[in-house]
Amino acid sequence: GLLLQEMTMAGLHELRFTEEKPLLRGQDAELENSDVFLSTVDTDWKEHDIETPYGLLHVVIRGSPKGNRPAILTYHDVGLNHKLCFNTFFNYEDMQEITKHFVVCHVDAPGQQAGASQFPQGYQYPSMDQLAAMLPSVVQHFGFKYVIGIGVGAGAYVLAKFALIFPDLVEGLVLMNIDPNGKGWIDWAAAKLSGLTSTLPDIVLSHLFSQEELMNNTELVQSYRQQIGSVVNQFNLQLFLNMYNGRRDLDINRPGTVPNAKTLRCPVMLVVGDNAPAEEGVVECNSKLDPTNTTFLKVGCSAHSALSLQPGKLTEAFKYFLQGMGYSECWGWCGSVLPSASMTRLARSRTASLTSASSVDGTRPRACTHSESTEAMGQINHTMEVSC
Repeated sequence: GLLLQEMTMAGLHELRFTEEKPLLRGQDAELENSDVFLSTVDTDWKEHDIETPYGLLHVVIRGSPKGNRPAILTYHDVGLNHKLCFNTFFNYEDMQEITKHFVVCHVDAPGQQAGASQFPQGYQYPSMDQLAAMLPSVVQHFGFKYVIGIGVGAGAYVLAKFALIFPDLVEGLVLMNIDPNGKGWIDWAAAKLSGLTSTLPDIVLSHLFSQEELMNNTELVQSYRQQIGSVVNQFNLQLFLNMYNGRRDLDINRPGTVPNAKTLRCPVMLVVGDNAPAEEGVVECNSKLDPTNTTFLKVGCSAHSALSLQPGKLTEAFKYFLQGMGYSECWGWCGSVLPSASMTRLARSRTASLTSASSVDGTRPRACTHSESTEAMGQINHTMEVSC
């Protein structure tokens, strides 16, 4: 029979979501409103400005640390802020069932929050390494022991860099649309030329969505365009975009491929959309990570479309990701519970599995027991597909 252990990260070889999860009531109507991303009630969230070595960081937090459980810490993509990027996802009913058991911390990149003051002329925006180095101040300020990061695009890059520099502070990562590669001079020149012929919101939209979505999903794209142009300070946005475009390669390699290879030591779920601008980069990132603790999730639309239009599917994938890390007790799962009807297991080519220790408030879970891994386990790959 299907036991819970089969649905740990090692058991998630190939999964496909086949049923539509209905959106929250009224969500379709909300998409007709340009304020779709901001029209949620944030009464439980508290805003903070945290001092860091590289300036103030705007943070919004809900809840308080739950025993020894990690905080869920998010970092948004370029052109957005935590509200534009994550509001629909975190206000989805099933996601709220998860977050009842974790403190949630949204980080806005410097100057990207709604109502942010414009930086003065000549302001030196923090580098991507410095943005990552600001996060320990957040962790320390709130007394988090470690975090589970959820990042998109530029935010995924920052969180990956954070995990490389401060691995003991990161329990797991969900990285959407991550591009581990810096821009070559040809890409840099193309970006400069594009900046001369396109508006800033158009440049950001071409980063967020595939060309197919830009052409066909006009309602959602127009909502993003309006919010990018009106909510985020355009001068500050340009500084963030410039710094992201000037990023260096993430220094990661699959263990055993090069001497002293650096890699992400925590469990990772990579998410990318079909034909997304970041698809090639995410695939390359997957090839450089340890396959025994990496899950690759491909969605039939962009990650931003999935976050906005199909949060249920990402929520369910996130549930199983957490379960593989030992947090199944948070929503009352037990060993005899079968997967939900919307998750159908495909044929598996391998039967090896890793074990996962259930967490309790007083102890930190073990994400994987690598000491018992066999050579076959080194070939484990976890692939999921989601249709939008």
